[in-house]
Amino acid sequence: MTARNHVIAIGNALVDVITTAPPEFLSDRGIAKGSMRLIPADEAETLYAAMGPGREISGGSAANTVAGMAALGARPAFVGRVADDQLGRVFAHDIRAAGVAYATAASAGGDPTGRCLIVVTPDGERTMNTYLGACQELSEADLDADSVAAAEILYLEGYLWDPPAPRAAMRKAIEVARANSRKVAFTLSDVFCVEGHRADFQDLLRSHVDLVFGNENEVRALYQTASIDEAMAELAKHSCIAVVTRSSEGAVVLENGNRHVVPGEKVDRVVDSTGAGDMFAGGFMAGLVEGRSLPDCARIGCITAAEVISHYGARPEADLKALVKAKLR
Repeated sequence: MTARNHVIAIGNALVDVITTAPPEFLSDRGIAKGSMRLIPADEAETLYAAMGPGREISGGSAANTVAGMAALGARPAFVGRVADDQLGRVFAHDIRAAGVAYATAASAGGDPTGRCLIVVTPDGERTMNTYLGACQELSEADLDADSVAAAEILYLEGYLWDPPAPRAAMRKAIEVARANSRKVAFTLSDVFCVEGHRADFQDLLRSHVDLVFGNENEVRALYQTASIDEAMAELAKHSCIAVVTRSSEGAVVLENGNRHVVPGEKVDRVVDSTGAGDMFAGGFMAGLVEGRSLPDCARIGCITAAEVISHYGARPEADLKALVKAKLR
């Protein structure tokens, strides 16, 4: 079967609302700076009303990843649920305009489109307050098995593992991908996701996933150790390719007993760290579908992550193809 898309991703379809504020904006409300937390609808309304002027940009972890891939010339598709409301229409327009195939039907009723309220402090740290809304209504009925079977890589977002219906949809997608000899990639997403689903995530790495992404904190949480070396030693026991991102230090790729250490890209100033991991994964997989070596894939990931943290928002603003061509020699 010929792959119609390089990657098909399943994840939260969110609209990011980004504003800048001093640390006191967070501490006065009992919000830990740098955290990612889920909030109910009423808190989402209250916090949104208190936020200063901001930017509304289509987001969601896996959606950001495939938008980055499209900017690099890959052919990605995305599966995620929005509502038939203003933010839902914003999301659908933006992701299609980015070059990503998107055909998930919007919900006619139920919860409104999800949104992530992001507060960026002067040090570039982002604090994410997420109301999932319609995202949680994604189900197996939203899957097009033929599209999953035809894509070279199925990419799954750990953030969406919590609600039962989307989790069932992702498990079904894994079955379809496996039955058609397609690769399965998974991102750990966040420490709170790992802590809530540690056994499931470890099982996925043992027998269902070919490629996994995680940062140092997520990998340490996965194996309940303070030592990143111990955590990576455990991670290396799995047969899948594992990529551990290390912020400004770059990334480590673990594969069949080999360890590839790739340095990070220098950034003059970190403006907003939102989407760095998402864009790294997009750059890495874009390199992978081009047939590049694993170290080169990680280099592309570092280049694209550096671009996205140099401005506000989790989507690229520079010409990523030109940027990678100039830096990857």
